[in-house]
Amino acid sequence: MITMNEVIREGHPTLRKKAEPLTFPLDSSMTELGEELLAFLINSQDPEIAEKYELRPGVGIAAPQVDVSKRMVAVHVPSQDPESSDPEFSAILVNPKIVSHSVQQTCLSDGEGCLSVDREVPGYVPRHKRVTLEYYELTGEKKKVRLRDFPAIVVQHEIDHLNGVMFYDHIDPENPLALPDNIEVLGSEEE
Repeated sequence: MITMNEVIREGHPTLRKKAEPLTFPLDSSMTELGEELLAFLINSQDPEIAEKYELRPGVGIAAPQVDVSKRMVAVHVPSQDPESSDPEFSAILVNPKIVSHSVQQTCLSDGEGCLSVDREVPGYVPRHKRVTLEYYELTGEKKKVRLRDFPAIVVQHEIDHLNGVMFYDHIDPENPLALPDNIEVLGSEEE
């Protein structure tokens, strides 16, 4: 079971490296890693398990964050519908790639956080509002999905990790709380 002890923190060189693509069939260690990454997210969102194992809640984690420089991420975005127990988007993404995206940008009203960053980093992180994502499942089956709003932001954040990019690299260093023109803020009063 992955815990916060396995999550490397900012300053670690692996977080700034471009991760290597994976080839199929995946070996058992990579399949297991994918399953463990997803299990970590699910556990981190369960208040009892999270408290017991001191897990910070997360919606995405990339293999480089556990010091494995491979192009694999797990995403588990809970449903916004309180009636639904099904996640809005949950997957293990192998060699994920954004093949198209909207011109329209969005960002989170509270900024972004990261399991590898133990400090508050104020500032807006501009992201594409909609993305079309191609990836492979652990079995090698190719998938293509369209995501928008929060799930799209999560996937972009995780793919950045595969390219050695941290979320705060996108924040305007001169004026972190300046909103770019024509950006939609998620989590603001309108929602």
